[in-house]
Amino acid sequence: MTLTFIDAGVLIAAARGTDWVAVRANQVLDDPQRSFASSPFLRLEVLPKATFHKNLGEASFYEAFFAIVERWAEPDSALANSAHALASRFGLSALDALHVAAALAVGADELLTTERTQKPIHRVTEIRVRSLHPAG
Repeated sequence: MTLTFIDAGVLIAAARGTDWVAVRANQVLDDPQRSFASSPFLRLEVLPKATFHKNLGEASFYEAFFAIVERWAEPDSALANSAHALASRFGLSALDALHVAAALAVGADELLTTERTQKPIHRVTEIRVRSLHPAG
């Protein structure tokens, strides 16, 4: 079983999209050989906006995903310090750094993103970072 931490782009694509990225995202979410890890940061990134805009189907999709998450990262000062170090080392945005730190904290096997391989998150060496984009 592969423990996968997915970023917001993957969840948003799966919830909203009908293109090939959405298809790939849903294939990952439906893969019986995967379990999922997450953090309150990911939840905060996707759920409030869907709720505010009354996108009930989208909000329900996110809630259904969060209900199957097997490992949750706990936001604490150690995680924040790890995120800060990762952001400084690899040039990550704040949320990407928090996602990587959370994935590492729960022992995820991989972090799945919609970011192309030229983006800073793919510089991270502490965890396997995979993109849904085949050509990067």
